[in-house]
Amino acid sequence: MLAALNMTVSILKLRIGAFIALAALVGVMTGGGELGIVEALVFALAVLGASGAAGGFNQYYERESDRMMARTRNRPFASGLLKAGPIWPATLLALLTAALVMAWSVGGTLATILVFLGALTYGVVYTVWLKTRTVWNVVIGGAAGSFAVLAGAAATKPYFDPVIGPVPVLLAAVLFLWTPPHFWSLAVARGEDYRRARIPMLPVVTEHDVWGPVIFSHVITLVAISLMPLWFGMGWIYGLFAVAGGAPFLLASWRLLHDPARGVAMRTFHASLAQFALLSVGVVLDEASRWAF
Repeated sequence: MLAALNMTVSILKLRIGAFIALAALVGVMTGGGELGIVEALVFALAVLGASGAAGGFNQYYERESDRMMARTRNRPFASGLLKAGPIWPATLLALLTAALVMAWSVGGTLATILVFLGALTYGVVYTVWLKTRTVWNVVIGGAAGSFAVLAGAAATKPYFDPVIGPVPVLLAAVLFLWTPPHFWSLAVARGEDYRRARIPMLPVVTEHDVWGPVIFSHVITLVAISLMPLWFGMGWIYGLFAVAGGAPFLLASWRLLHDPARGVAMRTFHASLAQFALLSVGVVLDEASRWAF
C-alpha cells in the first residue's frame, strides 16, 4: 500500500502539484470574491489533479531522457517498473478531464480554462515543445504555475465578472519569475545530468558570467514585485513574510552570482522553495487576520 502511494506521488509529481494547488489557494484568498472554504478546497484538489495529469504525462513522455539523469533514472517509467503503453496517456487524460469538471463545478468557466492552460503549458508547451529545444524552456514554462494563481482568483468571481484584481496578477508575476531561478539553481548543481540528457538549461549552455547575473536579476525583480501587493491592500503580516522569504533568496542568489559552487547553488534552490512557501503562508495568515478582526 505504501509502495503504491509513493509511486503515485512520484508519477503525478504531487510534491510539485502541492505547490501548484497552494498557488491556486493564494489566488482564491486574494481574488476579492466569494468562495466558501469547502469550494476552495475542492478547487485546490482539482488543480492538484490537473497538475498531476500534466506531471504524469511529463514523466511518461520523458522516460528515455530520465534514464540519463541520476536524479530521475529511478522514476517508475524510466526504470522500467511501469511499461509504456496507450493506457497511461488515456488514464492521464481521464484524470485531467475529471479535474477540469471538478474545477468548473465550483469555480466556473474562466477558472477552468485557466486551470487547463496551466496543465497544457506544462504538459505540452514545456515538455513536448520547449524543454529539449531552447534555453527559454523554464522561462515560458513558468507560466504554468502563474495560471494556477489566476485560476484561483477567477474562481472567486461571479460568472459575469471576469476581472481579476491587481494582487493575484502581481503574485502570478512573482511565480512566473520565480520558476526560472528555481530550476536554474538546480541545473547549476546537476549540470552533468542535464548535459547527458541534452536539456539546454541556461547554466549548462552558458558561462557563469552570463547565467549568474540573469538568475540574480530574476530574483531581485520577483522580490520587488512581491512587495507591491502592500500598495493594493495586503497587510503587514503579508509584508513580514514576503521579506522573510525574499531576503534569504536574494542573499543566496547574490552569493551564487559571485560563487558558482554546487553547494551555493543548492542553497539558492532551497531558498527559492522557502520563499514561495513563506509568501503563501503570509497570504493565508494576512487574509485570516482580516476574517478574525
